[in-house]
Amino acid sequence: MEFKPKIVLLAGPTASGKSKLAIDLAKIFDGEIINADSMQVYKELKILTSRPSKSDLKKVKHHLYGIISARKNFSTGAWLNLCTKKIKSILKKKKTPILVGGTGLYFKVLIDGLAHIPSIPASLKKETRKIHKNIGQERFYNQLLKLDPKIKNFIVKNDKQRTIRAYEVKKFTRKSLYDWIKNTKSPFEQDMFKKIFIQPSRDLLLEKINFRIEKMFKSGVKKEVEKFLKLKIHQDLSINNVIGIKEIKDYLLKKLTFKEAKSRIQIRTRQYAKRQFTWSRGKMASWKKVNAKNYRDILDACGN
Repeated sequence: MEFKPKIVLLAGPTASGKSKLAIDLAKIFDGEIINADSMQVYKELKILTSRPSKSDLKKVKHHLYGIISARKNFSTGAWLNLCTKKIKSILKKKKTPILVGGTGLYFKVLIDGLAHIPSIPASLKKETRKIHKNIGQERFYNQLLKLDPKIKNFIVKNDKQRTIRAYEVKKFTRKSLYDWIKNTKSPFEQDMFKKIFIQPSRDLLLEKINFRIEKMFKSGVKKEVEKFLKLKIHQDLSINNVIGIKEIKDYLLKKLTFKEAKSRIQIRTRQYAKRQFTWSRGKMASWKKVNAKNYRDILDACGN
């Protein structure tokens, strides 16, 4: 049978069963798995970020897991560059790349492309953050609108990170972030993408989240975080966003009981899953929404 190249994109909320499904699809389509989760790229927190187990890694070839030190920042652009190379290499072998993860932005830049904006000087970044801190998000956003009216329907009012980014870009390049982004293009043809979003019921997802957290503690996540804290990673680095670091640290410092720490991890994980659903409604309207157990729908979404 003639090989028809395709790139399977498998997204969904945390604990929805994406990793297991990716392995099943890799077996069906003679594929290899590529990580699309911004926290699973780091080496140090395997349990807390739910990276694939040793047995999973033996079943199917996996890429871009645990590839960088927590002491370094890993940008979306760096991921896209590595991911593009992996996809091309897998397709060259007449295999199917299967991207799996919960980072919506990673999927977006792969599908839409990423603007190559010049690096913003550290002095301007510092000045921008100082202005933002002094006047607050609402006034800063209004100030941005005067500087760059094009972003009015492009960035929502409460998006602090992108508001600051848009301000810096306009100040330094004299060109709107909107103009930088609208002219980008994916390195792959759009019809190659088979886009699947796993959408379990709320009750099932809550059950899976609780089960995952229990499993983490049984697998030694407390020791993993203890070891991580000894590295004294700078607070500005993105790995500190991993859910569970703060809670387990507070438990180790006796600021929280074990029960309280676990409960807060559960709450934050549920909140994260809710944000992932919100992203999917706004940014993944064209994706096929399926239940992880309905393999017929999944295979249909893959073009089979």
